[in-house]
Amino acid sequence: MPEKKNMFVLLPPSEGKAQGGLPKTKWAPSQGVFGKTLGSSRRAITELLVAHDGGSAALLGVSGKHLERAQAANSSLAGSPTLVACERYTGVVWGHLDLPTLTTAQRTFASDHIVVVSGLLGAVLGTDPTPAYKLKMGARLAVGNAPVQTLSKLWREPVTTAINNLCEGHIVVDVLPQDHRGIFLPNQAQLQGYISVDLVIKSNGKAGGHDAKAAKGLLVRHLFAAPKSLRSVENILDRIASFSHQQFKVVTKVN
Repeated sequence: MPEKKNMFVLLPPSEGKAQGGLPKTKWAPSQGVFGKTLGSSRRAITELLVAHDGGSAALLGVSGKHLERAQAANSSLAGSPTLVACERYTGVVWGHLDLPTLTTAQRTFASDHIVVVSGLLGAVLGTDPTPAYKLKMGARLAVGNAPVQTLSKLWREPVTTAINNLCEGHIVVDVLPQDHRGIFLPNQAQLQGYISVDLVIKSNGKAGGHDAKAAKGLLVRHLFAAPKSLRSVENILDRIASFSHQQFKVVTKVN
């Protein structure tokens, strides 16, 4: 019998993150499903942040108490307590995805099939241990022997390879915003299918941008509410087409 195909969803991290973590957990760059391939870059970024007291206001994009909290988290990443990624991120997309209110089966499937593209971590599976941190994908750093560059450029090649390998033979639904999407380049020879998803304003067809975050969360929730129906590109497109929103229209592109 042919292997059933699974759907993996690419999601962005969030500015908002749950603080703290589970007792006796200690984060290390090599942890999680991507730790072996992305660990060395994670470690280099972590060491750079520690050497610069967690990062400047210009690097982190915050000030005041937010900056102090971010610097404290970034300065103590190694060995810090963790939460799984699906519990760490708490922004608008994640709040409207609202995983805790799905059924146990739906929530388990979602956590195992969400991949978060992150400035600090490169990529993490929804069940991967994740520290509290503050670092945008657009931050510019000189990591190792590389020149100063955005983290999106640094991560593009290793993250592309890591996600294509994890999702080989399966279907990827990309719900990343534009500033994250170019980090992952789908390999059509490895993937069963790749669907990019965007939301546009119904009234004028313009990109939804920040205002569409809540709708994206609701759309992803709509997908994970029917995990058994997500075994083919056609099934997934049908499920997406059944989603409706008062303000936004879903636009998909299939590769």
